[in-house]
Amino acid sequence: MKVQVHSIHFDADSKLINFIQKKLDKLDTFYNRLVDGEVFLRLNNEGIENKTVEIKLRVPGSMLFAIEKARSFEAATDMATDAIRMQLEKFKTKVKNGRV
Repeated sequence: MKVQVHSIHFDADSKLINFIQKKLDKLDTFYNRLVDGEVFLRLNNEGIENKTVEIKLRVPGSMLFAIEKARSFEAATDMATDAIRMQLEKFKTKVKNGRV
C-alpha cells in the first residue's frame, strides 16, 4: 500500500517513516483492498504528550481516520493504527453484510 508521510514543521527521520510504513502494511492482513494512506505528524507545544499522529486510510467507498497524541510518535502511531484496525474490522463486516 502506498503511504505518504507528512511531517509538519520538522523533518522526520527515515527510521520513523519506515516504522510507520511497517505498521500500516500490517493492516493489509485485516482488509486486503486498501487503496492508500496519508499520515500527518505534528509537534505541539502543550504538555508532555506533544506528538500527534493523524492517519487517513482510503478503502473502496470510504475513508477511515484516526488521530492520537502521545509522548512519542511511535506510541501515537501504535494507538492510531489500533484505532484504524478496529474501524477496518467494522467496515469489513459491513461490506460482508452488503451494507456498503
